[in-house]
Amino acid sequence: MNKKRPVNLDISTIKLPITAYVSILHRVSGVFLFAGVAFLLWMLDASLDSQEGFNSIRDLGANPICQAILWVVLAALAYHTAMGIRHLIMDFGVGESLKGGKTGAWLALSVAVVLIVLAGVWVW
Repeated sequence: MNKKRPVNLDISTIKLPITAYVSILHRVSGVFLFAGVAFLLWMLDASLDSQEGFNSIRDLGANPICQAILWVVLAALAYHTAMGIRHLIMDFGVGESLKGGKTGAWLALSVAVVLIVLAGVWVW
């Protein structure tokens, strides 16, 4: 048995490339989208139920907590969409090299940040 194998148990010292971070965040944004769809469907159902339900959802939309939840769902949607388009482009063979993957990750991340900021401006 080789006892000279490196053992790194301190997660804070592991340096991941940008491609790993955007991949992990892509999965996390998918989880937020899954949970957020339930919230959005509840809002849609309540707003379509009656005029009073619509008025209550409209009033709820003015609540800062509801606005924050809506922004998080829209931010997850923007990020997930930008990274999904990145993956589709890579499926066509563009940006499959190490340098291309890093460039694509930075570009998609930049687009996602712009979309998230625009979603925040729209919500608030």
